[in-house]
Amino acid sequence: MAPIFTIGSSSRLTTTPAKLSADILDKLDIFVLEIEELQIPQPLLWEYLWCLSILPSVLSLSAIKKNQITTMKRAIMGIIALGNGPLIFCFCYYISDCWRYLTGNYTVLEDNSGEDESDENAIQMWQGYPYGLLWFAFVLLATQVHMFFMYFANNLISAWKARGALRKQQ
Repeated sequence: MAPIFTIGSSSRLTTTPAKLSADILDKLDIFVLEIEELQIPQPLLWEYLWCLSILPSVLSLSAIKKNQITTMKRAIMGIIALGNGPLIFCFCYYISDCWRYLTGNYTVLEDNSGEDESDENAIQMWQGYPYGLLWFAFVLLATQVHMFFMYFANNLISAWKARGALRKQQ
């Protein structure tokens, strides 16, 4: 059961800091030309909140070591709040951009083009791809990892409860 927790933790440790690195380094006044050349868009608050979903993963790993049901339940609640919550916000935030792109009813909003951002049909592009669609792909994969996390955590809780009930009968 531990590999799915490790996979979820490693995906959070690699993909999110890569996206947030430009903003974090900028706040620390560290200039790395290679990262600046990527022109990564500024992160939103939900991206930082989603990074906190590593904490329930660590909590679940400690629960696995000690077979603690209450700690595992707290980890599940943490994933719902810190993992799925920001993903739901991301889905709602970018749904209109994705719909405009998929229906072909959009104009391209460039970061430094000076275009008016109030154009309701403008969508943001990054490296030639629609930014909202890239986030939708991320939400799909991250949701899958979170759902597997909760599924296996519930299986562990059920097994631990059954084992405890068996011990009480003996």
